[in-house]
Amino acid sequence: MLSLNKWKYQAGAALLAAAFAAPSAYAADPVLSIVATPSSGVVGSTIELDIRLTGVSDLYGYNFSLVFNPAYLQATGATEGGLLGSDGGATDFGVADVSGTPGVVSYVYGFKFGAVPGVSGSGSLAHLSFNVIGAGTSTLSFTDALFLNSSLGDINTQLGTQTLVTTAVPEPETYLMLGVGLIGLAALRRRQVG
Repeated sequence: MLSLNKWKYQAGAALLAAAFAAPSAYAADPVLSIVATPSSGVVGSTIELDIRLTGVSDLYGYNFSLVFNPAYLQATGATEGGLLGSDGGATDFGVADVSGTPGVVSYVYGFKFGAVPGVSGSGSLAHLSFNVIGAGTSTLSFTDALFLNSSLGDINTQLGTQTLVTTAVPEPETYLMLGVGLIGLAALRRRQVG
């Protein structure tokens, strides 16, 4: 009886160890995200968005649209990121509409040429430029997203969002009040020292 129980414990321990040692059959979906530089903006400034994809395997092509609040942001341009061409292969990149439709950068796309494998890893797909034209909060989100592998099969991808806060340029009176306050503090400090 003792040897049977010992065998059960050993078999259970071996199965448990094998389960932890084996690679997981479930891999997390890649994540599409937005990194803003700077992370907030002042009216009259520009903000650059880096559209990043992390944890992808065999990426051959993609497209997405970016939605934003046109009362606060105005899209001005787009350039290709380095992920898709990171293996040295030829790629094509484009945008169907950067600034024609307020509030949408429509169909940003990229794909590889020929019967070649896709790329794997993490990196930038595109860089989008915006002028800050109003003060407020704009939530940036993706629509029309499609990611394909080298067999032209879908790659399930999690779509992130980003919230940008933009502020108005301080009025000249604000600077005047700040200057007067600083002069007052300097005068008070001189009195305390003297």
